[in-house]
Amino acid sequence: MTVRNRGALAALAAGVAALTVATLVACGSQPAEDVGADEAANLATATPTPSASAAGGQSVPVTAGELPAGAEIVPPVRLVIPAIDVTATVNAVGINKRTNEFEVPPSVDEIGWYRYGPGLETTAGSIVIAGHVDSAQQGKGAFFRLRELDQGDTLTATGGDGKARKYRVVAREEYAKTKIPLDRYFARDGKPRLTLITCGGPFDAKARKYRDNIVVTAVPA
Repeated sequence: MTVRNRGALAALAAGVAALTVATLVACGSQPAEDVGADEAANLATATPTPSASAAGGQSVPVTAGELPAGAEIVPPVRLVIPAIDVTATVNAVGINKRTNEFEVPPSVDEIGWYRYGPGLETTAGSIVIAGHVDSAQQGKGAFFRLRELDQGDTLTATGGDGKARKYRVVAREEYAKTKIPLDRYFARDGKPRLTLITCGGPFDAKARKYRDNIVVTAVPA
């Protein structure tokens, strides 16, 4: 996952959850058609700002919207998704100062919470968790089967405060990486929701990355 700083903003370019490994294996079967796209869009209330061109990277409004003053940020530390047999450790991740890449954990068994956005305590905005789909060296990643999630599936995110919070899937969407509406998925405003992201679609062997991103949106159950 590549992120570039631009003033108070960070820009997500190219891949999500697959750019910290040298090569990747093919991504299995393709997901069914998108579900819940309108519902996911309605959770965001802000009007997206124009993104940069695909060549220059797309803007992620990680500072758009204000968290409650003095609120304690509760990081997710564990994610359980029974429908796809996922039990994964969640690490707080940011931007690698040397490479300007979003630092998804190098182990494909672990996933990363974007610590510049809201935590589990939030009453507004998108909590972003991203993970690898797979790796040529390590095999299937924690989010290998993310594309199989459907509306109504449930998941549990446990925070650093020890509290388990349940969520219900409302949408599963697939986007070309150059067309994903990042302002929506990284916003700090709108209704509280959990956004899970990994790679998907055809694998470009020459570019060593997947063409698309799979995005799953869940709301408090």
